[in-house]
Amino acid sequence: CASGFRECYKPVKRSGMPSHIKTIAVPAFQNQALRYRIETRFTDAVMNEVVRRGKGLRVQSEPEGADAVVDGVIKSFGFGGVLLDTRGRARIFEVTITAAVTVRDRVRNRVLYDNQNLVFRGEFEFTDDPRTFFNEEDPAVERMSRTFAESLVSTLVNGFGVNDDK
Repeated sequence: CASGFRECYKPVKRSGMPSHIKTIAVPAFQNQALRYRIETRFTDAVMNEVVRRGKGLRVQSEPEGADAVVDGVIKSFGFGGVLLDTRGRARIFEVTITAAVTVRDRVRNRVLYDNQNLVFRGEFEFTDDPRTFFNEEDPAVERMSRTFAESLVSTLVNGFGVNDDK
């Protein structure tokens, strides 16, 4: 009975990136949302996450000399009230960020990953008491940039159906 479960757990031993990719470039994302510094937050978050979980991938900001390039565009940024307090004022806001990301293999000149409609949502809350007011919008965007980076890098390092043999 115990021998039947021997093959259930197999640790991940290699990256989902093709083996010839050793250096990945993450140039600054473009900002079509016209929201101050949002592209910087998302670019930095992706670079930090590749360093943290990239399984030995080197990261740089310039495409020259890189084996793969992550091109990103922050397409839109919006927020709106989703929960009202007893006085009819919005207490909880939802932030929605839409991005486009393409990962290109520069060595073999092919697209490894392309999603032109990545949507991320996060919430932040305003306090009832004006004495303890703290604008939660910036921390919410910061959390969303980290979640975005974790999702993207997880897809890259854990694989997305790239066949190394071609």
